[in-house]
Amino acid sequence: MSTAIVTGPPVPGSSLEGDLRALGFEVRAASDTAEAEALLTSVPADRRVAVVDARFVGHVHALRLGLTDPRFPLAAIPGAVTAQPAARPALARALAREAAAGGATALAVDGLVTALDADVHRPELGSLVAAVPADPQARNEARQAVAAVDDEAIRLKSAVKSRDGFFTTFFVSPYSRYIARWCARRGLTPNQVTTASLLTALIAAACAATGTRTGFVAAGVLLICSFVLDCTDGQLARYSLQYSTLGAWLDATFDRAKEYAYYAGLALGAARGGDDVWALALGAMILQTCRHVVDFSFNEANHDATANTSPTAALSGRLDSVGWTVWVRRMIVLPIGERWALIAVLTALTTPRITFYVLLAGCAFAATYTTAGRVLRSLTRKARRTDRAARALFDLADNGPLAGFVSRTLRAPLGSPFLVALAGVAVLTVSLFSGVTWAPVAGAAVYALAAGQALARPLKGALDWLVPPLFRAAEYGTVLVLASKSGVNGTLPAAFGLVAAVAYHHYDTVYRIRGDAGAPPAWLVRAVGGQEGRTLLVTALAAVLTAAQFKAALTVLAVLVAGLVLVESIRFWVSAGAPAVHDEGEPA
Repeated sequence: MSTAIVTGPPVPGSSLEGDLRALGFEVRAASDTAEAEALLTSVPADRRVAVVDARFVGHVHALRLGLTDPRFPLAAIPGAVTAQPAARPALARALAREAAAGGATALAVDGLVTALDADVHRPELGSLVAAVPADPQARNEARQAVAAVDDEAIRLKSAVKSRDGFFTTFFVSPYSRYIARWCARRGLTPNQVTTASLLTALIAAACAATGTRTGFVAAGVLLICSFVLDCTDGQLARYSLQYSTLGAWLDATFDRAKEYAYYAGLALGAARGGDDVWALALGAMILQTCRHVVDFSFNEANHDATANTSPTAALSGRLDSVGWTVWVRRMIVLPIGERWALIAVLTALTTPRITFYVLLAGCAFAATYTTAGRVLRSLTRKARRTDRAARALFDLADNGPLAGFVSRTLRAPLGSPFLVALAGVAVLTVSLFSGVTWAPVAGAAVYALAAGQALARPLKGALDWLVPPLFRAAEYGTVLVLASKSGVNGTLPAAFGLVAAVAYHHYDTVYRIRGDAGAPPAWLVRAVGGQEGRTLLVTALAAVLTAAQFKAALTVLAVLVAGLVLVESIRFWVSAGAPAVHDEGEPA
């Protein structure tokens, strides 16, 4: 429950109190500043409070944007201000100062906002009206301006991301926004729609796992339906401003869970037809995860960098001014809409093997295109990266106790963090394909040393943002190569499960950092060994165990890692300390 304190004498013909009640506020009237202060004190401390000028004229959606968004402790629009429980003291202090100065005079809400000693969010209203007319003529003009603008049309339009992929923009959003409104009017929440999207994708994966043409067609159709629901949940959150901590976690992780579960379904379906494509499925998951880590690392490295310009970025900006190039560039990176549409069509019309071949080729091209562009930007820009960016990259690297010991013991850096990491990955790669049983163990040991050395100093170099993606490729690739070499049925599915569990941990790290909540706790990183510890462990298990035992060991390791990271992740995202955000993210 929220409380709105309407200040000043009632205005005849005003619908303000009805609008506030429609937004879920209990309305109380205050004739002057002193009475408003007394009412604020009487409102329970766990309630959101809004102070609104009785003369306010504007759209209901302007009030909704200004007074109900849960992401901001303090927010204001002309004539209205709101404070969540955590920000109530700041509002109380400002109101006390206004009461001391004005006492029994009418409260000027905009002056109260100016007196606040904390950051105040001011939503972009665009053509929406929010005003405090000073006289009847101005009031009449404001009411005419309200009548001239359809706030429901604006609300629907703003429910759609301002930047999205071609498929989503032209083939989903034109109707999914109306599904979002339908859901809102029936009291459905974004979390419920997100869960429906997950269930639909899991049913699609189950259909693909049948291995029949009918199952493949049904899987393709259901995958598209799942994507429509995936768009709808975000649009519903924006339409109704239903942002939540749990929603942040669900939205951030379910997309990956849906896509990778579908890969597993395709692999199972292919196996029913006598075709083993588990290596392709695992390769697709690895490639897609590494693409995302490249995105995350680059963005975090440049999030608050200063002097952050380059000729490459300027060229990109000029290309964005040419309409058709914008859509071509968004499509060739295979964002989620294009990617899922491609997978759905190929599933329905071809075989799982062809689906994975095309997917791997498309994602490899997209990864090459985006990574090359970002490398060029990094080499040509004069950016100075902050300690916060270096810390984010350190956390994304996911180094464990072994690499930490190396960093503390061998304090003299051997060279550029990127070059040291690249050298370690190169040694590990050569060892994996050497054909010598114990060579991967030695290669993993060298790699662990390199991982520790790479993080011996802050990751502030031009290409140091590539260190986390290199580590992801090294760890996941090691599991793929060793599982492929085992030659025992079931080893690759076990490897798929292990990489999926570790990838979830890495995605969870990313979204915590995006929410400014920091990395997962140090005990969790130590418990799951860090990326270099897991890599060394997997190579040692492959060397000392038989192929059948290695399969069992991968299965046990997958279960242990999944159990630890899921329990801690769920605990964090449903706790009060998790960030109340809804991921807008990149269209890729």
